[in-house]
Amino acid sequence: MKFWNENGEEKITTPQLLGMMTVAYLFSIAMRLIWVQWAGGHPEFFWNGQLMINTNDGYYFASGVQKELFGTLQYNPRVPDILYTATTFFTYLAAKLLPFSLDTVILYMPAVVSSLVVIPIILIGRLYNATTMGFFAALLGSIAWSYYNRTMTGYYDTDMFSAMAPMFILYFLIGAIEKENFTYLLLAAFSIVLYPFLYDMGLSIVYAMGLMYMLYMIVFHRKERFTYQSIAIVALALMPLYWPVKVALIALAYLLFRQDRLEVLYEKVFAAVAVLLFLWLGDVFPLIWHKIASYALRGTESHGLHFFQVNATVREAGRIPFELMAKRISGSVPGLFAALIGYILLVIRHRSFILALPLIGIGVFSLWGGLRFTVYAVPVAAISLVYLIYLITSFMQNARLRIAATGLLTVVALWPNVTHIIGYKVPTVFNAKEVAILDRLSENGSEKDYVITWWDYGYPIWYYADKNTLIDGGKHDHDNFIVSRILTTDSQLEAARLARIAVETYVSTDYKVVADTLFKNGTPDQLDPNRYLARLAEPKPFELPSKSRDVYLYLPYRMIDIFPTVAVFSNLDLSTGERLPQKMFVKMTRFKNSPDRLIFSNGISLEKKSGLLLLGKKKVPLRRFVTTLLDRKGKSHNAVQGIDPNAPLSLIFMKSYNMFLLLDESMYNSLFVQLFVLGNYNEDLFELVESSPWAKVYRLKL
Repeated sequence: MKFWNENGEEKITTPQLLGMMTVAYLFSIAMRLIWVQWAGGHPEFFWNGQLMINTNDGYYFASGVQKELFGTLQYNPRVPDILYTATTFFTYLAAKLLPFSLDTVILYMPAVVSSLVVIPIILIGRLYNATTMGFFAALLGSIAWSYYNRTMTGYYDTDMFSAMAPMFILYFLIGAIEKENFTYLLLAAFSIVLYPFLYDMGLSIVYAMGLMYMLYMIVFHRKERFTYQSIAIVALALMPLYWPVKVALIALAYLLFRQDRLEVLYEKVFAAVAVLLFLWLGDVFPLIWHKIASYALRGTESHGLHFFQVNATVREAGRIPFELMAKRISGSVPGLFAALIGYILLVIRHRSFILALPLIGIGVFSLWGGLRFTVYAVPVAAISLVYLIYLITSFMQNARLRIAATGLLTVVALWPNVTHIIGYKVPTVFNAKEVAILDRLSENGSEKDYVITWWDYGYPIWYYADKNTLIDGGKHDHDNFIVSRILTTDSQLEAARLARIAVETYVSTDYKVVADTLFKNGTPDQLDPNRYLARLAEPKPFELPSKSRDVYLYLPYRMIDIFPTVAVFSNLDLSTGERLPQKMFVKMTRFKNSPDRLIFSNGISLEKKSGLLLLGKKKVPLRRFVTTLLDRKGKSHNAVQGIDPNAPLSLIFMKSYNMFLLLDESMYNSLFVQLFVLGNYNEDLFELVESSPWAKVYRLKL
């Protein structure tokens, strides 16, 4: 098998090209089966005989397909239609046409789809007469840290398209430059038209790539007629028009250009008008700025009531250190520097590759915008890194020796990514016992009912319980305040009334944001939320909306880990935006029980005799010590030892979990702690319908 001719030029046949694509694709799939092999040894990860997925958001798309296949969730306005995005559309087709269950399709679809990224990577190498370079880059780019994390088996989300599809667009745009070929140009245009269907959140990325293409053509090819023809077609593809209209306009422009119906001057005018229309209709620069600002700016809002912004609490939207960015893009810091050097050299040798700059820029933006942006830079970094290797080995005259050396150095670059994959053992979103609770909940009430819980659990509740939620993984609006308030208020009466009001308001207003509706946010009649909520807590009668459906509270054990974050959303004065004093809620699982002290791993200890907590050098009296035990029937038994009624902190020993909670009085009396941790609830307001170590579910009686 010869890859180079006598002159040292690469000579890869089509069968060899297809063979490389197949090998790279199977390599990518095989690496993604490592997690399957590990997870298969955990029975708790299985439901209905299949491994469950490992990303919450996946249940959003799965719910849309489930609705179409099985007729569930008919009263949930948030469930996507199967034509909403390619993820739901192709999932529906696969589950409908193939002999696999929906659970199986959503488990393996990320691996099957995302691995297609090897095709554009190899083809970009082929454009530069370096197909073997593209092959080795495909091995690296398909499994590098960040790309793997967001496209691994079970990570069922639009991410499977988010970085793969731009690489196809990049390939076609570079092809249009290198070949001055209408075929590449039309494929680029139609890929751009298709991209919002594949990944609707990535419009700003495509805009940036389109603008980069236009700028490149004007700077380096402004004397060529093809430049203005291609700019016009790309601008038409980028316009925010209904896709059949765009396809028709692109086809019309193509016919005009191919048949030379326009003089050069008119083609330039056509291109200029198309670009201006794209910039105007697409609201391009505000859109790009909005995307940057939504991740770079955090805190509370400045208009109307001052709600807390969710990006401030999302780990993926937080700033990350340089080292983490480097590892997620290339597997290591040296790997990233090698990729940067390779990119510069590649642009010097093939300047059309500068079109990849927006994808690299987005990767660098992850330093401020969060680790989710690193994924876009991975394939480009892989090409750049392997190109550097390709240059280093170019002095070798023996083709086999050169391939072996390139492969060996690629293995070195692959190694940190492979070790990451082997060690990356993420659990499924829920375990089987948690899902069993939701499955039983699906048999209670009707599909019109609502479940109040934090947004992390919204989509799985749709999928497994066939119920609706006020907030979910994609609905990060002002209703986070409402749910946070319900879960953290020390008044069970307020929580019950607010839950009923919130659900009935949401439904009766055709699913408008409850907090904005209740408080008349941003209007001249805006209410004082503090007064409104205080009235709900008062024992005197309060006129509630008529009950139209059941409302449940879902309080999972796993919420203990995020409860301080949940509390942040309502721990502020909405009228002023002023943060209220920080609440204390500390989970402690590692401790040493000596005869006179309880010593926790975080440095806190308790003097048993005096009941004093040692917080560093400070001695703080304890208000109460509570031992709570959940018996086999799901009933909580509490032993409360009062110590100092004026002290600020309490300590709860959750014996069934062998863990402690150290918390202040507001958190101790919060709805979540009282109902889930201690099982204390007002039977006039709530009915316990599920109780297990994993979660408690209450039905609202109001």
